[in-house]
Amino acid sequence: MQKPDDLRPEDRWVNEYDDKLLYTCPKSETISTISSQHHSYYEDRLWDFQCQETFNQQPSCVWSNYVNSFDEEFTFTCPFDSIISGVESYHHDKHEDRRWKFLCCRVNNTCNKLCSWTDYLNLFDDYFSWQVPESNYIVGVSSYHDNYREDRRWKYQYCEQEAC
Repeated sequence: MQKPDDLRPEDRWVNEYDDKLLYTCPKSETISTISSQHHSYYEDRLWDFQCQETFNQQPSCVWSNYVNSFDEEFTFTCPFDSIISGVESYHHDKHEDRRWKFLCCRVNNTCNKLCSWTDYLNLFDDYFSWQVPESNYIVGVSSYHDNYREDRRWKYQYCEQEAC
């Protein structure tokens, strides 16, 4: 199998194949758009994120521990009505998979409401891009890995927020 051609300059990815991924939004923002492209030569994904203004005061933020082991399914939801503001992962060639952490941010007296899960947004080995619906915020992630395809499928939990 040949290596992929270089990416076009107009493509913007946060990570390179097989490398660490670390992305955090500016302090008052949370992730609003997620895009990802799989490549079968590397058996890994490139990732890109965009953020939206979310907090009108300084949020408190905490990184989760790793939420999965290699090749393991996971479902993670930020605790305490917080919202995903960053992601971190690293790739291991033996497993052709990544372990994941999430940065969860919140402000006092704000609660999540009317939460929903997307369907799976991608087929194995496919590109996907998803933007959280207007007036909503990403609060959770669920994914499972297939050892034959050496890829993951992804779905996201999103909520509205209200004063409480």
